[in-house]
Amino acid sequence: MQVNARKQRWAEHRENRRLELIGAAIEAAVHYGPSVDMDQVAKVAGVSKPVLYRYFADKTQLWLAVGEFVAQQVLAVVTPAIESVREERELIAATIDAYLGAIEDQAELYRCLMKADVPGVHHLINGASQTVATGLSRVIGDRLRALGLDAGPAEPWAVGIVGLVQTVGDWWMARNRPMRREALTDYLTTLLWHGIEGVKAAADMPASFAAPAERAAP
Repeated sequence: MQVNARKQRWAEHRENRRLELIGAAIEAAVHYGPSVDMDQVAKVAGVSKPVLYRYFADKTQLWLAVGEFVAQQVLAVVTPAIESVREERELIAATIDAYLGAIEDQAELYRCLMKADVPGVHHLINGASQTVATGLSRVIGDRLRALGLDAGPAEPWAVGIVGLVQTVGDWWMARNRPMRREALTDYLTTLLWHGIEGVKAAADMPASFAAPAERAAP
């Protein structure tokens, strides 16, 4: 039992140390830019380079760990926004705003990751986007079924929404956020929502779900 407890304490210590080094890598990337090297990370961390290499075999492995950390932070912000909203248009707006807010809060780091020439980093970001799309697809599918409609479009809608927002978010960050987040959220929400509304309007909806103006028309 003592041996197991000792192993657990050591594993916890090692994981905590690893997270500290990831934090140092993030700080170094913000300070030095995408060209940051292992010497600079070690300097910020206050450790020797051999200590850094005990936890990360090379720069690629370190940056993959940073990318995973950032992706999880984005998910932690966006996923609750998706699951807490009940109105369809507000669902789109909340998803967009949560994503833009997450990358805006770490603007310098996000730009570094996008410029980093490290295989796998972009894959991690895309993996986080796919997770968000899956959650959004589930919610959209539930809403469509509640309206008596085919839930088949839910997944491509969700993937399209997330892909568009991610691409525009990259543009927004690369251009140093040329417009306020609130304005960009509203523009994208309007674009996406009218597209969804158009599909819904063209669908064979039960009369009880038709808009009041449509029911009143002669």
